[in-house]
Amino acid sequence: MEEQEKQSKIVSMFDNIAPTYDTANRVMSMGVDKSWRRKACDLAYEFYAKDSLDKIVDVACGTGDMMDFWKKRSEVNGISIGEIVGVDPSNGMVNVAREKYPKFNYHISKATEIPMQDSGADILSITYGIRNVVERVEALIEFNRVLKKDGLVVILEFMKNENPSILGKIRDFYMNKILPKIGGFISKNLEAYEYLPNSIEDFSTVENMKKELENAGFEMLYVKSFSMDISTLLIARKI
Repeated sequence: MEEQEKQSKIVSMFDNIAPTYDTANRVMSMGVDKSWRRKACDLAYEFYAKDSLDKIVDVACGTGDMMDFWKKRSEVNGISIGEIVGVDPSNGMVNVAREKYPKFNYHISKATEIPMQDSGADILSITYGIRNVVERVEALIEFNRVLKKDGLVVILEFMKNENPSILGKIRDFYMNKILPKIGGFISKNLEAYEYLPNSIEDFSTVENMKKELENAGFEMLYVKSFSMDISTLLIARKI
Protein backbone atom coordinates (compact mmCIF):
# COMPACT_ATOMS: atom_id res chain seq x y z
CA MET A 1 0.00 0.00 0.00
CA GLU A 2 2.84 2.36 0.86
CA GLU A 3 4.37 1.86 -2.61
CA GLN A 4 1.02 2.61 -4.28
CA GLU A 5 0.64 5.82 -2.27
CA LYS A 6 4.17 6.91 -3.17
CA GLN A 7 3.51 6.23 -6.88
CA SER A 8 0.19 8.11 -6.74
CA LYS A 9 1.90 11.12 -5.18
CA ILE A 10 4.52 11.19 -7.96
CA VAL A 11 1.81 10.96 -10.65
CA SER A 12 -0.15 13.79 -8.98
CA MET A 13 2.98 15.94 -8.93
CA PHE A 14 3.48 15.47 -12.68
CA ASP A 15 -0.18 16.27 -13.31
CA ASN A 16 0.40 19.54 -11.47
CA ILE A 17 3.52 20.65 -13.37
CA ALA A 18 2.44 19.38 -16.81
CA PRO A 19 1.51 22.83 -18.26
CA THR A 20 4.99 24.28 -17.57
CA TYR A 21 7.02 21.06 -17.81
CA ASP A 22 8.47 21.62 -21.30
CA THR A 23 9.52 25.21 -20.61
CA ALA A 24 11.19 24.29 -17.32
CA ASN A 25 13.02 21.35 -18.89
CA ARG A 26 14.41 23.36 -21.80
CA VAL A 27 15.65 26.14 -19.49
CA MET A 28 17.16 23.77 -16.93
CA SER A 29 18.93 21.53 -19.42
CA MET A 30 19.83 24.46 -21.71
CA GLY A 31 18.56 22.25 -24.54
CA VAL A 32 21.43 19.76 -24.19
CA ASP A 33 18.96 16.92 -23.51
CA LYS A 34 18.15 17.02 -27.24
CA SER A 35 21.62 15.73 -28.11
CA TRP A 36 21.26 12.90 -25.56
CA ARG A 37 17.89 11.87 -26.99
CA ARG A 38 19.20 12.01 -30.57
CA LYS A 39 22.18 9.84 -29.61
CA ALA A 40 19.91 7.30 -27.91
CA CYS A 41 17.68 6.96 -30.99
CA ASP A 42 20.52 6.73 -33.49
CA LEU A 43 22.42 4.12 -31.47
CA ALA A 44 19.31 2.02 -30.92
CA TYR A 45 18.53 2.01 -34.64
CA GLU A 46 22.15 1.06 -35.33
CA PHE A 47 22.11 -1.81 -32.81
CA TYR A 48 18.73 -3.12 -34.01
CA ALA A 49 19.88 -2.95 -37.64
CA LYS A 50 16.46 -3.24 -39.30
CA ASP A 51 14.92 -0.86 -41.80
CA SER A 52 11.33 -1.66 -40.82
CA LEU A 53 9.91 -1.76 -37.28
CA ASP A 54 6.39 -2.66 -36.18
CA LYS A 55 6.22 -0.73 -32.93
CA ILE A 56 8.19 1.57 -30.61
CA VAL A 57 6.85 2.07 -27.09
CA ASP A 58 7.88 5.07 -25.00
CA VAL A 59 7.12 4.46 -21.32
CA ALA A 60 6.73 7.47 -18.99
CA CYS A 61 6.31 9.36 -22.26
CA GLY A 62 5.44 12.61 -20.48
CA THR A 63 4.75 15.37 -22.99
CA GLY A 64 5.84 13.20 -25.92
CA ASP A 65 9.22 14.62 -26.92
CA MET A 66 11.04 11.27 -27.07
CA MET A 67 8.36 9.85 -29.35
CA ASP A 68 8.96 12.72 -31.73
CA PHE A 69 12.69 12.01 -31.64
CA TRP A 70 12.06 8.36 -32.55
CA LYS A 71 9.98 9.51 -35.52
CA LYS A 72 12.38 12.18 -36.78
CA ARG A 73 15.50 10.02 -36.37
CA SER A 74 13.80 7.10 -38.15
CA GLU A 75 13.28 9.39 -41.14
CA VAL A 76 16.93 10.50 -41.06
CA ASN A 77 18.06 6.86 -40.84
CA GLY A 78 15.68 5.63 -43.55
CA ILE A 79 13.67 3.41 -41.19
CA SER A 80 9.91 2.87 -41.42
CA ILE A 81 7.88 2.47 -38.21
CA GLY A 82 4.37 1.06 -38.08
CA GLU A 83 3.34 2.65 -34.77
CA ILE A 84 4.80 4.77 -31.98
CA VAL A 85 2.96 4.42 -28.66
CA GLY A 86 3.27 6.51 -25.50
CA VAL A 87 2.50 5.11 -22.05
CA ASP A 88 2.23 7.31 -18.94
CA PRO A 89 0.14 7.27 -15.74
CA SER A 90 -0.25 11.07 -15.72
CA ASN A 91 -3.34 12.38 -17.50
CA GLY A 92 -1.94 15.91 -17.32
CA MET A 93 1.28 15.01 -19.12
CA VAL A 94 -0.45 12.89 -21.77
CA ASN A 95 -2.97 15.65 -22.47
CA VAL A 96 -0.05 17.95 -23.32
CA ALA A 97 1.52 15.20 -25.46
CA ARG A 98 -1.71 14.61 -27.39
CA GLU A 99 -1.94 18.30 -28.17
CA LYS A 100 1.68 18.49 -29.35
CA TYR A 101 1.83 15.16 -31.17
CA PRO A 102 -1.66 13.98 -32.16
CA LYS A 103 -0.21 11.51 -34.71
CA PHE A 104 0.95 9.12 -31.95
CA ASN A 105 -1.11 6.69 -29.86
CA TYR A 106 -1.29 6.91 -26.06
CA HIS A 107 -2.24 4.80 -23.05
CA ILE A 108 -2.75 6.07 -19.50
CA SER A 109 -1.01 3.30 -17.62
CA LYS A 110 1.72 2.45 -15.15
CA ALA A 111 5.08 1.06 -16.30
CA THR A 112 4.25 -2.21 -14.52
CA GLU A 113 0.96 -2.69 -16.42
CA ILE A 114 1.55 -1.85 -20.08
CA PRO A 115 -1.67 -2.67 -21.99
CA MET A 116 0.00 -4.49 -24.86
CA GLN A 117 0.45 -8.05 -26.05
CA ASP A 118 3.53 -10.13 -25.36
CA SER A 119 6.50 -9.74 -27.71
CA GLY A 120 4.92 -6.99 -29.80
CA ALA A 121 7.42 -4.11 -29.61
CA ASP A 122 10.77 -3.73 -31.36
CA ILE A 123 12.08 -0.96 -29.09
CA LEU A 124 10.92 0.26 -25.67
CA SER A 125 12.33 3.48 -24.26
CA ILE A 126 12.02 5.28 -20.94
CA THR A 127 13.72 8.67 -20.70
CA TYR A 128 14.13 10.34 -17.31
CA GLY A 129 11.29 8.24 -15.96
CA ILE A 130 12.67 4.99 -14.55
CA ARG A 131 13.65 6.64 -11.25
CA ASN A 132 9.99 7.66 -10.82
CA VAL A 133 8.82 4.05 -11.08
CA VAL A 134 8.46 2.78 -7.52
CA GLU A 135 8.22 -0.90 -8.51
CA ARG A 136 11.24 -0.80 -10.82
CA VAL A 137 12.09 -4.52 -10.83
CA GLU A 138 8.52 -5.39 -11.83
CA ALA A 139 8.62 -2.72 -14.54
CA LEU A 140 11.79 -4.13 -16.10
CA ILE A 141 10.18 -7.58 -16.23
CA GLU A 142 7.15 -5.96 -17.89
CA PHE A 143 9.43 -4.28 -20.45
CA ASN A 144 10.89 -7.68 -21.26
CA ARG A 145 7.40 -9.15 -21.73
CA VAL A 146 6.34 -6.43 -24.18
CA LEU A 147 9.50 -6.62 -26.32
CA LYS A 148 10.14 -9.06 -29.14
CA LYS A 149 13.08 -11.41 -28.83
CA ASP A 150 16.22 -9.34 -29.57
CA GLY A 151 14.15 -6.17 -29.01
CA LEU A 152 15.86 -3.26 -27.29
CA VAL A 153 15.20 -1.39 -24.07
CA VAL A 154 16.64 2.15 -24.14
CA ILE A 155 17.03 4.05 -20.86
CA LEU A 156 18.16 7.66 -20.41
CA GLU A 157 18.37 8.70 -16.78
CA PHE A 158 20.02 10.84 -14.12
CA MET A 159 21.93 8.21 -12.17
CA LYS A 160 23.31 8.30 -8.65
CA ASN A 161 27.11 8.75 -8.58
CA GLU A 162 28.70 7.19 -5.48
CA ASN A 163 32.20 8.55 -6.12
CA PRO A 164 31.80 11.88 -7.91
CA SER A 165 34.76 13.59 -9.57
CA ILE A 166 35.28 17.37 -9.25
CA LEU A 167 33.06 17.82 -12.32
CA GLY A 168 30.54 15.47 -10.72
CA LYS A 169 30.50 17.63 -7.60
CA ILE A 170 29.82 20.68 -9.76
CA ARG A 171 26.97 18.73 -11.34
CA ASP A 172 25.58 17.84 -7.92
CA PHE A 173 25.71 21.47 -6.80
CA TYR A 174 23.79 22.54 -9.90
CA MET A 175 21.22 19.75 -9.52
CA ASN A 176 20.72 20.30 -5.77
CA LYS A 177 20.94 24.08 -5.41
CA ILE A 178 20.34 25.82 -8.75
CA LEU A 179 18.02 23.60 -10.75
CA PRO A 180 15.17 23.34 -8.16
CA LYS A 181 14.98 27.13 -7.91
CA ILE A 182 14.76 27.53 -11.71
CA GLY A 183 12.13 24.80 -12.07
CA GLY A 184 10.22 26.05 -9.04
CA PHE A 185 10.14 29.61 -10.40
CA ILE A 186 8.84 28.55 -13.82
CA SER A 187 6.28 26.03 -12.52
CA LYS A 188 5.38 27.84 -9.28
CA ASN A 189 5.88 24.44 -7.63
CA LEU A 190 9.19 24.35 -5.75
CA GLU A 191 8.38 21.03 -4.09
CA ALA A 192 8.15 19.24 -7.42
CA TYR A 193 11.60 20.41 -8.49
CA GLU A 194 13.14 19.73 -5.09
CA TYR A 195 11.94 16.17 -5.73
CA LEU A 196 14.31 15.86 -8.72
CA PRO A 197 17.68 15.90 -6.86
CA ASN A 198 16.18 13.84 -4.04
CA SER A 199 14.91 11.24 -6.50
CA ILE A 200 18.37 10.98 -8.07
CA GLU A 201 20.03 10.58 -4.67
CA ASP A 202 17.53 7.84 -3.78
CA PHE A 203 17.95 6.15 -7.16
CA SER A 204 20.20 3.37 -8.39
CA THR A 205 23.83 3.51 -9.50
CA VAL A 206 24.73 2.56 -13.07
CA GLU A 207 26.15 -0.79 -11.91
CA ASN A 208 22.98 -1.68 -10.02
CA MET A 209 20.84 -0.69 -12.99
CA LYS A 210 22.88 -2.97 -15.25
CA LYS A 211 22.40 -5.87 -12.82
CA GLU A 212 18.66 -5.26 -12.61
CA LEU A 213 18.38 -5.28 -16.41
CA GLU A 214 20.37 -8.51 -16.64
CA ASN A 215 18.21 -10.11 -13.93
CA ALA A 216 15.10 -9.12 -15.91
CA GLY A 217 16.34 -11.00 -18.99
CA PHE A 218 18.39 -8.42 -20.87
CA GLU A 219 21.92 -8.38 -22.27
CA MET A 220 23.74 -5.05 -21.96
CA LEU A 221 24.89 -3.54 -25.27
CA TYR A 222 25.85 0.02 -24.37
CA VAL A 223 26.40 2.15 -21.28
CA LYS A 224 27.73 5.70 -21.33
CA SER A 225 27.37 8.88 -19.27
CA PHE A 226 27.30 12.31 -20.89
CA SER A 227 27.93 15.94 -19.92
CA MET A 228 29.77 15.63 -16.59
CA ASP A 229 27.88 12.40 -15.90
CA ILE A 230 24.60 14.30 -15.74
CA SER A 231 22.82 11.83 -18.01
CA THR A 232 23.45 8.12 -18.58
CA LEU A 233 22.34 6.06 -21.57
CA LEU A 234 21.81 2.31 -21.23
CA ILE A 235 20.79 0.08 -24.14
CA ALA A 236 20.07 -3.62 -23.58
CA ARG A 237 18.73 -6.47 -25.72
CA LYS A 238 16.05 -8.98 -24.75
CA ILE A 239 17.54 -12.47 -24.75
